[in-house]
Amino acid sequence: MEIERRLTKVLETVLYVDDLDAAERFYGGVLGLVRDSAKPGTFAFFRLEGTMLLLFAPEASLQNRGVPPHGAHGPGHACFAVVEADLPFWAARLERAGVAIERWQDWPRGGRSFYFRDPAGNSLEIATSRIWGFDETA
Repeated sequence: MEIERRLTKVLETVLYVDDLDAAERFYGGVLGLVRDSAKPGTFAFFRLEGTMLLLFAPEASLQNRGVPPHGAHGPGHACFAVVEADLPFWAARLERAGVAIERWQDWPRGGRSFYFRDPAGNSLEIATSRIWGFDETA
């Protein structure tokens, strides 16, 4: 009898950016993420708690020889979790950096979030875990 196994979390999230330098300044400076590693013109990787955010130059990722080529065209989406009390802090930090908040959202399961864009046009969201019915933990 086979033991049931489940996937329990996303280890990596990938976004594609056309200007890695601008993306590194945004994710490292504005959002304060910790850079793990980078290869100019190819990628920048950021370490979060228990997960990674990978930024790739789209054309470079199609030429990769070490792993299967991948890529996407058009804006992607990623969502960062915070406790609800921290939402105003993050909105103010982004606005001070000149980043427009596109929309605030109250969700049916509880919790709130807001949306904004990175320099490549990717749709980013900062939300409470409650938007999906999870306990409020960042």
